[in-house]
Amino acid sequence: SSLSLSLSLPTPTLNYILYRHLASSFKMSSDPEKSASSSSSNPQDGVPSSSKAKDAVERALDAMKPMAGPLTFGGIMGYCSGMALKKVGKAVAFVVGLGFVGLQAAAYAGYIELKWEKIGKDSIIKPLDTTGDGKLDLEDVKMWWQKVKKILTHQLPDAAGFSVGFLMGVKYG
Repeated sequence: SSLSLSLSLPTPTLNYILYRHLASSFKMSSDPEKSASSSSSNPQDGVPSSSKAKDAVERALDAMKPMAGPLTFGGIMGYCSGMALKKVGKAVAFVVGLGFVGLQAAAYAGYIELKWEKIGKDSIIKPLDTTGDGKLDLEDVKMWWQKVKKILTHQLPDAAGFSVGFLMGVKYG
């Protein structure tokens, strides 16, 4: 089956397209005898003919071929970096959240007094505000991404696919 999109219809997301395309490529014959007989084997080596018998991974790879493009070293390293950043980010968020809960509990019990506005401004916004406008916004995030990308792609061959691989690693890692 082929995948086609009409410009007059709303375009579904890439995830949905990939899911539907892969799902259609995994359909097997309901008759096991028929599917077994359709995969002829070479009696000399016992290996099925590649043109007739493909396993699920080969069918999935064939289905993804038009969308995947060539895998590059930069893309693979981007995926691994994105996946690692996601895992580390979760651990950092856990520690920060746990610290916040502890501080709030101590403040509620009357042991300490917290000035969250000053804490936020001095220890979070000030160091992360790259534009110097006193607030964290999309421009600051873009500048931090450029700094991180510059470090992670330094002397990396095929760095063009790094960003796409990084986003895939963050999303699926």
